[in-house]
Amino acid sequence: MTPVGPGPGFRPRAAVAMSRDAAAAVLGPDALAGFRRVCDLAPPPVLDDLSTPRARAVLADADLLVTGWGCPPLDAEVLAAAPRLRAVVHTAGSVRGHVTEDCWERGIEVSSAAAANAVPVAEYTLGMILLSGKQVLERARDFRVARSRGRLLDLPPGLGNYRRTVGILSASLIGRRVIELLRPHDVEVLLHDPYVDDADAAALGVERVGLGELFARCDTVSVHTPLLPATRGLVGRALIESMPAGAVLINTSRGAVVDQEALTDAVLAGRIRAVLDVTDPEVLPPAHPLWDCDHALITPHLAGSEGNEWRRLADLALAETTRWASGAGFLHPVRRERLAFLA
Repeated sequence: MTPVGPGPGFRPRAAVAMSRDAAAAVLGPDALAGFRRVCDLAPPPVLDDLSTPRARAVLADADLLVTGWGCPPLDAEVLAAAPRLRAVVHTAGSVRGHVTEDCWERGIEVSSAAAANAVPVAEYTLGMILLSGKQVLERARDFRVARSRGRLLDLPPGLGNYRRTVGILSASLIGRRVIELLRPHDVEVLLHDPYVDDADAAALGVERVGLGELFARCDTVSVHTPLLPATRGLVGRALIESMPAGAVLINTSRGAVVDQEALTDAVLAGRIRAVLDVTDPEVLPPAHPLWDCDHALITPHLAGSEGNEWRRLADLALAETTRWASGAGFLHPVRRERLAFLA
């Protein structure tokens, strides 16, 4: 007799629900073949509209949904059409866009690939910490203009990464990964996170400090706090103005966590430098002065998974599907009670 629930021998009926572009980018032939080995996957096209007759027919039999960017909200109406649905495996980070209160009320289990997406963001952050410590981008620009090295010992003040003080704002998945990547380097790491105690900080190998102390002491501050009502504008003018001269602010989280106007003023004045993978608004107006400012590096929200890194998202989602089908449960579950602290 075929098992009817997660456990040995169970093959869930599954469907892919996301935009077609996202599916084409994240779920290549190898990934789809992997899902087909562990579940009965509904044939293409993917479900990018859950209100169509075909979508409702697929949902009626689905035990599990593999979701991604562009997945429509899984609201009460959708769930009513999916009476068997018991699990959602997300091939990206945040589930806020599609996992609704109705899902939690129904008891649907949810997994996210946030841990996989944290890896490239942390790698980007580490690279920018080290590059900005050596002032690589500014010095490369000057070298390109001058076509001469100048005096070898005439260097900018504060140059270098030896015993540099790096501040991590929030021990999120990404923040913790950055801390891990910094361990081989001769830097001092400070952490501010109100939910981390001294024992946790000691286990991470960092010094726990207050928010004001983090900005006042650090040569580089890297922002990893999620955008929540309590964190909107958290990095305000007073904190930015307290940063040491020549310090660097790196933001790979959300632009609105930082007071954009205050940051712009400090960077234009040459007091601090900024590496911004996110801004507020997400794309600054064409005439915004930071575009042409030598003290700011702005990248187009590229720190997260891109290109071959999307395969890592698919691999994690497949591993989670395999675990769930076997009855082992998710290794990367999203908990309802933790949503208030997640991006």
